Amino acid sequence: MKLQFPEGFIWGTSTAAYQIETASENNWKGLKCKDGTTFDKCSQHDLHRDEDLEYICQISNGYRMSHDWGKLQKAPFAEFDQKEVDAYLRFMEELKRRGKHIMLVLHHFTNPLWFEKEGSWEKEGNRKMWLDFVQKSVDTFGHLVDTWNTFNEPNVYVSNGWITGEFPPFKKGKILLARRVLKEISRAHEEAYDIIKQKSKAPVGISFNTVQFKGEIFPGHLFAKIADWWFMEYCHNHFLKQDFQGLSYYARMSFRPFPLDNMNHTEQLKKLGRRTDLMWEYDPKGFYNVFHRYWKKTKKPIIITESGICTHDPKVRIESIKEYLGWVHKAQQDGIPIQGYFHWSTMDNHEWNIGQYYRFGLVSVDFETGKRTMTEAGTFMGEVARNNSVEV
Repeated sequence: MKLQFPEGFIWGTSTAAYQIETASENNWKGLKCKDGTTFDKCSQHDLHRDEDLEYICQISNGYRMSHDWGKLQKAPFAEFDQKEVDAYLRFMEELKRRGKHIMLVLHHFTNPLWFEKEGSWEKEGNRKMWLDFVQKSVDTFGHLVDTWNTFNEPNVYVSNGWITGEFPPFKKGKILLARRVLKEISRAHEEAYDIIKQKSKAPVGISFNTVQFKGEIFPGHLFAKIADWWFMEYCHNHFLKQDFQGLSYYARMSFRPFPLDNMNHTEQLKKLGRRTDLMWEYDPKGFYNVFHRYWKKTKKPIIITESGICTHDPKVRIESIKEYLGWVHKAQQDGIPIQGYFHWSTMDNHEWNIGQYYRFGLVSVDFETGKRTMTEAGTFMGEVARNNSVEV
């Protein structure tokens, strides 16, 4: 069956500068990851920009990207490094010359070391340093941007940094501190929205991560409800000043009674007969439920800022794309205005604290040599974008 998408639908791929470029002096550099690799040179995008641009243009008509804050700005309120500006400008200008839609993310989990030394987001008022970065980004790159994300998945950033302790600054169970950080980021988002709007007509939003939390045995039902309240509602309520609702989704999380993922509970999930990728329980229909939930709540058009599956098998990735797009199309038929789909990710990247083994790329990367190879999934995604339709 052929599913046709609306005229003007944005087909894109997504990356984060920090996961694909050589690491700058940021708070992730040198981190030893779950798979034994080090957060350092990542996918060497800064050495392969022209090649990567060709892959981006083959696969889609849009690209969601970020700039490395620490590379552009070497100290608080400093002028941008012109060499880094020139490299980013050349790349973005060529994307625009090829007619590509650019979504620019202004904060994607990572902070310069100088910002960390000033107290990071824990200190009220520190947002002024990031807002200076925002103002300079708008002045320098704003004429090339079609859509803005102020923050990528602030609920993930705050939860993993200050509650689970899996991201820098690795603080576990600091719920009151997490709340303080969330409020500082929320204020930063609202002020950044106003800064952007002074010079840009492009829509502004965030990317908000979503999960299907499901309690299955006592007291997992209670734990799942608490997780859902914090992650899906309380955090979201701090970011309602948006022109569109950016959504990402990867996982269902079953509580039996504690949450199960496929990195740490593989055998248990196998015994339960659950579908999984390399990281999580896999449930594409959950995204359909998420569309209805946030459309009902916000009545804002939706852009899928990230959607993907962690696998080494391009054929599995293709089937996953088909499944997800089937639910996207169904939600559109229900009357929900979903305006675009950005696949995560363009190329294999360094997957934050767990490393290089965990692959999402439409283009595969040899992390030792930097060699890129288009996969069957990348070719498939390119056909979907050109045809504005998918066969399922």
